[in-house]
Amino acid sequence: MSTQPELDHDRAGPEANGDADAGTPGQDAVPPLRSAAWFGEGATGGKLRAFSHRSRMRQLGYLPEEHLGKPVIAILNTWSDINPCHMHLRERAEQVKRGVWQAGGFPLEFPVATLSETFQKPTPMLYRNLLAMETEELLSSYPVDGAVLMGGCDKTVPALLMGATSAGLPAIVVPAGPMLRGHHRGRTLGSGTDLWAYWDEFRAGRIGECELAEVECGLARSAGTCMTMGTASTMTAAAEALGMALPGSSSVPAVDSGHHRMASASGARAVGLVREQLTPARVLSREAFEDAAATVLALGGSTNALIHLIALAGRAEVPFALEDFDAIGSRVPVLADVRPVGTHLMEDFHYAGGLPAMLAQLARVPGALHPDRPTVAGRPFGTYYEGAEVHEPAVIRTPKTAVAGEGGVAVLHGNLAPGGAVIKHLAADPKLLTHTGPAVVFDSYQDLQRRIDDPALDITPDSVLVLRGTGPLGGPGMPEYGMLPIPAYLLERGVTDMVRISDARMSGTSYGTCVLHVAPEAHAGGPLALVRTGDPITLDVPARCLHLDVDDAELRRRRAAWRPPAPHYERGYGALYSAHVAQADQGCDFGFLARPGRNPAPDPQ
Repeated sequence: MSTQPELDHDRAGPEANGDADAGTPGQDAVPPLRSAAWFGEGATGGKLRAFSHRSRMRQLGYLPEEHLGKPVIAILNTWSDINPCHMHLRERAEQVKRGVWQAGGFPLEFPVATLSETFQKPTPMLYRNLLAMETEELLSSYPVDGAVLMGGCDKTVPALLMGATSAGLPAIVVPAGPMLRGHHRGRTLGSGTDLWAYWDEFRAGRIGECELAEVECGLARSAGTCMTMGTASTMTAAAEALGMALPGSSSVPAVDSGHHRMASASGARAVGLVREQLTPARVLSREAFEDAAATVLALGGSTNALIHLIALAGRAEVPFALEDFDAIGSRVPVLADVRPVGTHLMEDFHYAGGLPAMLAQLARVPGALHPDRPTVAGRPFGTYYEGAEVHEPAVIRTPKTAVAGEGGVAVLHGNLAPGGAVIKHLAADPKLLTHTGPAVVFDSYQDLQRRIDDPALDITPDSVLVLRGTGPLGGPGMPEYGMLPIPAYLLERGVTDMVRISDARMSGTSYGTCVLHVAPEAHAGGPLALVRTGDPITLDVPARCLHLDVDDAELRRRRAAWRPPAPHYERGYGALYSAHVAQADQGCDFGFLARPGRNPAPDPQ
């Protein structure tokens, strides 16, 4: 098998080629279409409302024979003028439509919320559940039979998958794809990762404004998501590993012609999913989440994936928790040498063989993957990577030459994080993975920005920087503030890493000894709210421990004096979010969305 993920129709399953045994239009085995409830049977069948619906389709310019009796595929497009990760998706939707038409379906494009990590404030994470709600309600309330989910920028893919899973219709993900490599003065740049690095160089006075402006021009050169193993590439790879996207689709560069072909093949496959009634419920098993977690860990992927996969598992009614990641990580090596854990970029990873090639290496680890489970490709997961070759062994490693012998994310517990916390320890200074130091506490991100460079704080390399008030409630929305800046005067002395602890998240492109997602958060009364400057804190990653070294009696006194902060929002979506969002260890979903239950189908008549 070619290891270049050439996602044309012969790799997208037999349905994409219209093979007779795949369910072609008019075949007896085709189940009744959900959309027929809106349009009636035949060109003049049904009741008054069906007559009205057919009339309105004619108003849209469609002939009855174009859509009646055909699977109607909703294309949920997260394109917008202010989302550079998705700036090509308006064009790519046309390729999806082409695939739907060729397979005998009828495409309808729906614009949905765009969650732009680069511009949306206070954080797109605040609005992940809003897009999930929109996805579920659109698919539930319109005459559609299946869906193509188009996205890539960090929160978009989990939001679309969460909503589609709750809606229960057949669905497939079209990943937006990574952008091209960045360049600066002969160096290859990775968006995010090098942004942080060069900004610290600027703060330390080692580069000036002119060079910083050059870096600004060279970091992001094309449409697509970050080309490092940030949250975007981690979550699109997770979608592929879950079996919710076509094999090899997650790493195709956004501007590569292979991305056009992948989009078309995905549109064609969406029609096959409807004919087979292959819904997310049939794909998203416990085994699928175990394989997705193993994939994330083998990639050295983003810590954000833990929150999103736990939330998605909740929608699929699959028990999955932080402890599962730690257990899987103990037996899964890191095989992708991609920044920020490694040295290469997503373009290199793709041409080295992409996810199929890495999965083929991961499959050599006993029990790491479940090859026999179903996928949206219409064939078992093992066929995603069977026979896939590695073209560049420096980028995709074997288990014997792994970047690290265990997964790149560790889950911590202790009296400072009774609900758990996470650390991307492979992106940290190994000397700091066992460390005790005095806390320097900041009560908000604004407080941090205001005081971090103040010499009066007497911050030393041994200090433990603590940022609170940045969790799901406190942020609000749990922004990516977790990579706390190192004081400029320490940067000037050559200090490049310190222990940093927060209830925030961190960009998947970031690095450093950053303990994140401390749960419960300070705003919910978690122990982080009780820390005072000068308190000793112990981080022990090998022991998976995060401990506040203050006696229990003193903590009880502080607890009795603590008062919850006032809520950020008094009305609107923010108030809804604050009233219902769960903590990080539970996936930050809304309780009323995550709970089991079924809603009545709409009556189109």
